[in-house]
Amino acid sequence: MFLSIFDIFKIGIGPSSSHTMGPMSAAARFLDDLRTGREREPGAGEVAAVTCSLHGSLAFTGKGHATDRAVILGLAGCLPHTLDPDAAETLEAEIRARGVVTPDGLPELRFRPDEDLVFDYDLTLPGHANGMILRAFDGSGHLALEETYYSIGGGFVMTAAEIERRDRGGADQLRAEKTAEGFPFPFGSAAEMLAMGRASGKTIAEMKWENEATLMPRAELREKVVAIADAMRGCLHRGLEQTGELPGGLKVKRRARAIHDQLKAEAGRNIAQPHVVNDWLSVYAMAVNEENAAGGRVVTAPTNGAAGVVPAVLKYYETHCVGATADGALDFLMVAAAIGGLIKHNASISGAEVGCQGEVGSAAAMAAAGLCAALGGTNAQVENAAEIALEHHLGMTCDPVGGLVQVPCIERNGLGAIKAVSAASLALRGDGTHFMPLDNCIEAMRQTGIDMSERYKETSRGGLAVNLPEC
Repeated sequence: MFLSIFDIFKIGIGPSSSHTMGPMSAAARFLDDLRTGREREPGAGEVAAVTCSLHGSLAFTGKGHATDRAVILGLAGCLPHTLDPDAAETLEAEIRARGVVTPDGLPELRFRPDEDLVFDYDLTLPGHANGMILRAFDGSGHLALEETYYSIGGGFVMTAAEIERRDRGGADQLRAEKTAEGFPFPFGSAAEMLAMGRASGKTIAEMKWENEATLMPRAELREKVVAIADAMRGCLHRGLEQTGELPGGLKVKRRARAIHDQLKAEAGRNIAQPHVVNDWLSVYAMAVNEENAAGGRVVTAPTNGAAGVVPAVLKYYETHCVGATADGALDFLMVAAAIGGLIKHNASISGAEVGCQGEVGSAAAMAAAGLCAALGGTNAQVENAAEIALEHHLGMTCDPVGGLVQVPCIERNGLGAIKAVSAASLALRGDGTHFMPLDNCIEAMRQTGIDMSERYKETSRGGLAVNLPEC
């Protein structure tokens, strides 16, 4: 099994990796198929129009997560990692006004969002809770191409056929196993990771660097990891500078800048309580998630809804920890990505599949492992740190109020960062031996997600989402 660090950490836009980045990427894939003429219906003429229907969680919380905007921009040819958030609003307004999209390499296509983009609350598609169907028609109204896509979390997208092959353990699984043979340390579980570390005498970070280096030269790899770190820092710093209300109608105010100003003032007067470090961690995470909620540029870590935890703990390492180094920060991200890959491979990072335990829980495990490694922890201590952090998020529901990644998501990232640091510190106090292996904890999360009611898995039909203040 091999998932690259660039699969786990992807630069994109807010507010959601599964509800914004995924649908935008699916629309882009659909355009590519139209350009190549893949599997066109026999007898269909030149494509003249496109439609989209959203299902399951994409329908229930799509408005709050800007899924409609993502599809509109995706059908216009935009991609999450290159989209200018400042230009997106103007482009969306133009498409809504004209009722057409003009993607490169295709004729002008009729697409009237108010009519051709349907939120279907009745039909949940069988492959995943986040489903969508894209259709293209010729000038006579005949179907030219239809494809079902699933946004499976973290910005990953699969077609219905790909989901079916994955679940059968067919061609995709065989291809993944063959691909893994090309990497020096293809661990698919924490147990394998620890065993390979013992056999090679290498740290988890060293093994992950060697795996990644099979894909590109070392200098290029380092440059790209630095770019991920810089994007995280940039998002955090923007969040600490902004004020005002977040979009969406809940009238949630940005708080990160005001809290950050208070913390800086207290530090200058040397009056802070010892536990104020928790406030620093929280404000770092809140800054990122406020930017995400506003639709800004963000890095999936491993999702947008949980994007604040890893950057917050990375900032904590760089700013507050004794002996922090630039190389340590990069090792932090490598180890965090290794743990995120294990969780995604063996369970899920999707709130629509397993609840917020798969998002903030996974992020906390990743951050705890990364910090423990950067602070000199052994492989066993790193695995222990990840397990502690994940264990204490088990059962956490995904219940965004109004379908917006604001309440409770922004504060939840702050608490996830605090738990991550506590888990790393606790693991470093031991020798790495512990009762519950990380693999078992990941499996417990998977089973808990299966048993969890759909109301608590990003549908906004349970929990805090339906227990609102009366006003």
